[in-house]
Amino acid sequence: MSQFDLTSDQREIQDLARRFTADAITPNAAEWDEKHIFPRDTIRAAGELGFGSIYVSEEWGGIGLGRLEAALIMEEMAYGCPSTSAFISIHNMASWMIDTYGGQAVKEKYLPGMVPMEVLGSYCLTEAGSGSDAAALKTRAVRDGDHYVVSGSKQFISGGGENEVYVVMVRTGADGPKGISCVVIEKDMPGVSFGARERKLGWHSQPTAQVNFDEVRVPVGNLLGQEGQGFSIAMSGLDGGRLNIGACSLGGAQRCIDETVRYTKERKQFGQSIADFQNTQFMLADMLTELEAARALLYAAAAKVTAGAPDKTRFAAMAKRLATDTGSSVVDRALQLHGGYGYLMDYPIERFWRDLRVHSILEGTNQVMRMIVARDMLRD
Repeated sequence: MSQFDLTSDQREIQDLARRFTADAITPNAAEWDEKHIFPRDTIRAAGELGFGSIYVSEEWGGIGLGRLEAALIMEEMAYGCPSTSAFISIHNMASWMIDTYGGQAVKEKYLPGMVPMEVLGSYCLTEAGSGSDAAALKTRAVRDGDHYVVSGSKQFISGGGENEVYVVMVRTGADGPKGISCVVIEKDMPGVSFGARERKLGWHSQPTAQVNFDEVRVPVGNLLGQEGQGFSIAMSGLDGGRLNIGACSLGGAQRCIDETVRYTKERKQFGQSIADFQNTQFMLADMLTELEAARALLYAAAAKVTAGAPDKTRFAAMAKRLATDTGSSVVDRALQLHGGYGYLMDYPIERFWRDLRVHSILEGTNQVMRMIVARDMLRD
């Protein structure tokens, strides 16, 4: 990235994602939402373009790009469906963690299927009793010879019951973050089960369910990193995840701005288009200005995460907070400008309003993002 613009390669990647979205996602997203369809074939088609292994190394079949390129892809796919784009982001997080922290054997076992998204991966950190306080997790893994015996459960897992691979944070030691490790668990291992699909406000194109582990025997070779490294692995994954979910908010909000510009030009009231009213113009101007500011911060944060800058986590937290809050605010105003029609499922606005709402909660709530930023400021 040059100082204020994308490179030609980045624009090509952006255009590829934009064309894929226009052809494969946007025409189908409303039906996926209404009928709660998990579009596995479309996700696999995205995998054929490399979108399931954006920052997996080329050595293991990925396309080895940076976090900015990933954000561009997620933003473009979210223009059609934030729910589907976010699901692909989570799969990317799981595949990247295996590539980055896994040994030779675990990479050989899982990445050939995960790179093309023929095998799908979930990230399992949250539990019923440990959301924002992630280091309080209770799922336990006890060493027994060449295996860990894992018992516990994970809550709000995207892909739960559908995906084949689960990257799971478990407690192998004492309480607190230093007692947490990370293991890869397969859907079909004895003792793995799933709760009913959660009934959600949005994100209807992807299943969400509780994942349960009842004395599941997991080979020690499925450990990622070292024992006690799990919490730092989880947090390193979240830097990129926060950028991606922020990018999903940018893409969804941009779609709603574009839809609203068209609608306000066509809609007549009091003898003129509502786009001719100064109030409408001021609202539209503010929506785009705020979105562009959030986009600039997110792109800058993505460059820092790729470069491993010392302040990368602070910037990822700031960018996630601003992009997701701004995205929801923009979509809310887009719905207002559509009036009663914005509340109808015949228009896409209400779907984006529902889908983007959860972005300020997952990958760390926006209140936690403020805590991360403030603690880093006060540490200087």
